[in-house]
Amino acid sequence: MAKKDYKLVPAADEGVGLYVLDAPMLNETGNPLSYPFGFEPTLHRYRMDMPEKLKMGNNIFVGAMSDVFGAWVPDSWLDEIFAACEKYPVHNYLFLTKNVERYAAYGVPCRLDNMWYGTSITRESEAGRWNQLPAGCRTFVSIEPLLEDIEPEKHNTMFRQVDWVIIGAETGRKKEKVVPAIEWIWKIVKEADQAGIPVFMKDSLIPIIGEGNMRREYPAGLQRKAISAKMEKKLYDSCVSCKAYMKKSMMVALSARSMRGEQPKQFGFMCKECFRKFCEDCSIVMPVLAGLPEHGVTGKADRL
Repeated sequence: MAKKDYKLVPAADEGVGLYVLDAPMLNETGNPLSYPFGFEPTLHRYRMDMPEKLKMGNNIFVGAMSDVFGAWVPDSWLDEIFAACEKYPVHNYLFLTKNVERYAAYGVPCRLDNMWYGTSITRESEAGRWNQLPAGCRTFVSIEPLLEDIEPEKHNTMFRQVDWVIIGAETGRKKEKVVPAIEWIWKIVKEADQAGIPVFMKDSLIPIIGEGNMRREYPAGLQRKAISAKMEKKLYDSCVSCKAYMKKSMMVALSARSMRGEQPKQFGFMCKECFRKFCEDCSIVMPVLAGLPEHGVTGKADRL
C-alpha cells in the first residue's frame, strides 16, 4: 500500500492529517516497521494490548519518542491511550510533554497512583512549566537536555511539589552541542536533596561527573514490581486444604492417574504443612521431596 492509502484523521490543531494503523506496516521481509511514516504523528492502535504481554509490572514511558499531549493530538487518541492504561493497572505509566497546559485541558486522571505526569525543562525561561503540572497527581520534571543554568535556588517551590527529578545532557554530535557545567548539575541535586526528592541522572552525565557520582534514584511508587494477572495465575495458587494463597513453587503439586500407563494429571497444590498432616492422617509414608525432610515423616504405622 502507498502512504496515501492509509487511514488519516484530522489533527487537533487543524494541521496536516494524522495516521492511524490498526495493524503493523511490514517491510519487504515481513517484519513490522517501528516508524513507518517517519516522525509524522501515528496512532499504532494494534499496540494497545502490549502491556498485557509483559510478565511483570513495568514503568512504561508512553509515547517516549513523541509528545502524546502535543496540540495536534486529538482527544480521541488520548481516550484510547488512557483506556489501555487503566485496563492494565499492574504497570506504571509515565507521560512527558512540553505542552504541559494540555494535562488540565484534557483532564488527566489523578485518582490512580500509577499515572505519572511530567514536563521537560531545558533552560531558565522554561522552569515555570512545573507550576502547570496537574495538582494532586504524581508528577516529575525532566531537566534534559540541560542547556543552561536554570538557577534552581529560585525555584525551590518546584522541588517541594514534584515527586521526581531527571537530569540529562544534550546528546549527538553537532558542533554546537551544549555540555552543562558541573555546577549547574550539582545545584539542581542540592535543591532536590533538600526537598527529599529522588534524582535520576541519565548516562549522558557520566563524562561530566563520573560514574562514581551518578544518582539513579526512583520514587517509591516506581520501584514496585507487581506481577501481571496472567503471570500471577501461572505462578500462584491456593492450598487445596487450608486455602492459603502462595507461590506454587512453595507447595507440593498433586497429580493422579486412574490406570497404568496413563500420564499423571496435575489437579492442585497443597502447602507443605497440610501435606505432612495429610500423610500422617492417612498413614502414608511421606515421599522425600525438595524442601521437606530427607527421611519421610510417616503416619500412624511408623509409630507402632
